[in-house]
Amino acid sequence: MTYPGPPRPVRISATPLAELADQLGVTAPDSSAGVTGITHDSRAVRPGDLYAALPGARVHGADFATQAAGLGAAAVLTDPAGAERVAAAGLPALVVDDPRARMGELAATIYGHPGRDLLQIGITGTSGKTTTAYLVEGGLRTEKSTGLIGTVEMRIGDERIKSERTTPEATDLQALFSVMRERGTEAVAMEVSSHALVLGRVDACVFDVAVFTNLSPEHMEFHSGMEDYFQAKAQLFTPARSRLGVVNVDDEYGRRLAKEATVPVVTYSAEGHPDADWRADEVEVGPLDSTFTVLGPKGERIAAKSPLAGPFNVANTLAAIVSLAAAGLDPQTAADGVAAVPGVPGRLERVDEGQPFFAVVDYAHKTDAVESVLRALRKVTEGKLHAVLGCGGDRDTTKREPMGAAVARFADTAVLTSDNPRSEDPLAILAVMLQGAASVPAHERGEVQVFEDRAAAIAAAVARAEPGDTVVVAGKGHEQGQDIAGVVRPFDDREVLREAIQRSKA
Repeated sequence: MTYPGPPRPVRISATPLAELADQLGVTAPDSSAGVTGITHDSRAVRPGDLYAALPGARVHGADFATQAAGLGAAAVLTDPAGAERVAAAGLPALVVDDPRARMGELAATIYGHPGRDLLQIGITGTSGKTTTAYLVEGGLRTEKSTGLIGTVEMRIGDERIKSERTTPEATDLQALFSVMRERGTEAVAMEVSSHALVLGRVDACVFDVAVFTNLSPEHMEFHSGMEDYFQAKAQLFTPARSRLGVVNVDDEYGRRLAKEATVPVVTYSAEGHPDADWRADEVEVGPLDSTFTVLGPKGERIAAKSPLAGPFNVANTLAAIVSLAAAGLDPQTAADGVAAVPGVPGRLERVDEGQPFFAVVDYAHKTDAVESVLRALRKVTEGKLHAVLGCGGDRDTTKREPMGAAVARFADTAVLTSDNPRSEDPLAILAVMLQGAASVPAHERGEVQVFEDRAAAIAAAVARAEPGDTVVVAGKGHEQGQDIAGVVRPFDDREVLREAIQRSKA
């Protein structure tokens, strides 16, 4: 059979249900069942699984206990509210007050604590997580067999698996670690989101190296404010979550984290701050990449190249090299491996159809990231800069006006359009973005255009491009669908941009 969700290990020993009950400190059910897997998704239950029936916003996972039983579940982990429904389904239950908070530790036990056998490097921050994870994985490949877990994809060796979210749920994450171990993987680079830290997705993980890139307003629909957001990220830099921190002190929150972290911290500065342990020097930013020298705490001088354009990617590259050095790799070997990374999907990804202008797609979907990308492209653009940008629906509404202002201020042509409007009216989102654009004084503002249809917006930007110009389509990056009114339609910025360029040439 084929099952939904990430892969599971092939060889797994059963864990007695009584042992799991003892771990939880609850009375063992009258059952001799052995558990060979765990999942929070009733559709993904396999014979021998422990089904984690969690309370949800609209329904309780225990409502699907009968379905789980039919698929061969051995038992259910649930809360008191779900216990009666589990009993009605005829399954033994492990009942705790907060099953989500115990799910990770049980998953680690069931799969034999696979993370202990992997070198784990976890990257958190607002911007740069995905790029840094790819760069770290590239450096690790010089010495080890690797895995990658993040927003774009999961990789086990050369096998690629589509990601559902930045950091998988604890049940899936521990299964992935187990598969990696089973296939001989030695090291994994992974993104760690604030949601993952708050919701327990990385419970039972202790990262060998935890990396902090930066912090700026994001996910304010989930966090109560920047302090709450910072505290969520700071959880990663405690002994329960990591052994060593690598922290960017060019960022104000990074400087604070370096002082407040309760694990040893190594600092880095792409701006060359003399107090940082590692810093970038002799930086030369080019249109496609950048070169620089890494200066280390013991007098190291490492020749480095960022395989991606922009000063912010110098910071991401430095973060990767420092984290690899902190993990015990030779810094120059690590830097060479990072430089050889062929690119990161949807991160300043070039679209080249032989046109006389530069065209890229980028995932920038928050104000700071948009500003950084546009500033970086401005430096390497001889002519004009044409930017396409939208804001997602059902997400942080506070960033829409600032993002509209940023693209209007830093681009010669700001084409405002839809991102993933989801359940919201696309025109209502655009109206707020347009307010932001209108707040920029006329003499500082580029020409602003508005298209509800994203493909039309991309075509409009391409139509304005002349030799020496740059077209950047921002916001969705690697995504291959567009969510409009609950329906996800195929849409890949890279392909739509490519087709628009081909039509313009024709």
